[in-house]
Amino acid sequence: MKNQQLPKTINWGIIGLGNIAHKFATDLLTIKGTKLYAVASRHQEKADAFATKYKAVTAYDTYEALAKDPNVDAVYIATPHALHKKNTLLCLEHGKPVLCEKPFAIDANEVENMIAKAEEKNTLLMEALWTYFLPHYQHVLKLLKNESYGQVLKIEADFGFSRPFDDSHRLFNKSLGGGSLLDIGIYPIFTALSTLGIPKNIEAKATYFDNGADASCDMVFDYDNNVKAVLKSSLIEDTPTEAVFYCEKGTIKINSMFHAPTTVTLTPNEGSQEILDFNYNTIGYNYEAIHFTELIRKGKTESDVMTFKFSKQLIKTLDSVRQLINLNY
Repeated sequence: MKNQQLPKTINWGIIGLGNIAHKFATDLLTIKGTKLYAVASRHQEKADAFATKYKAVTAYDTYEALAKDPNVDAVYIATPHALHKKNTLLCLEHGKPVLCEKPFAIDANEVENMIAKAEEKNTLLMEALWTYFLPHYQHVLKLLKNESYGQVLKIEADFGFSRPFDDSHRLFNKSLGGGSLLDIGIYPIFTALSTLGIPKNIEAKATYFDNGADASCDMVFDYDNNVKAVLKSSLIEDTPTEAVFYCEKGTIKINSMFHAPTTVTLTPNEGSQEILDFNYNTIGYNYEAIHFTELIRKGKTESDVMTFKFSKQLIKTLDSVRQLINLNY
């Protein structure tokens, strides 16, 4: 991973060609100095169609073939949660920098193994939690850090939508890590951790589908000075999907679909309300991809935003919630 050995264009590979891979590939096309070079699926026809749509040079029917391709400079892993560890280790073993979709893996033990392999190979690895890199979220983090509205008193963050149950879909497939917590509950939890840090205490309760996957999860994180984060995820209910920070001098609200490109409403206790529009013109995956590409060019092996420490805290918090609701994979 030495800067001088890297070509002018960073060639990307994508493993796992589902819905999120299409979004990532779409935004990758907007980034200068990058190219979608190779894609891999378990089915050649699917890989060929994806490669044609996004102008990739090569389409593989095995993940191993992509990992071994000497022309690939970075790999985005978009397979189901339960496969993240295996796919990441495969790519790291072949010296490929890996941007692995969230959640990083199924549990803290898997994440520890992935990070250990990255450190052993001295190769870049990062969890792809795209929200962290979105300009509106970074702006809110700055407002909170500067205490522009005073200290935070309470957070409310939710992510929920109603989807007909389908046991064959990875979203509901418990063996693949499906269910509300790992798939979408990670976003409200991320919001609490990235703004308030690790909670002193966690309360959690869940409802379940007949196959054992969690249908919804309600959580309360307790912090010092009676500060709380009230969090929710659901696959059976449409919720506002907002993140609201109640502060001493006003309220900061990241509007609907808070985890994705959106607007922010600022409501001071005194003064007029303001809505911030960040003029997004992409789906939003380009921001994490740009960050990751810059890390490669600089020869870095860890992100200074989505750090290993933070990824470990995130997965350990998810593990703690799972323990409280008796959810095992």
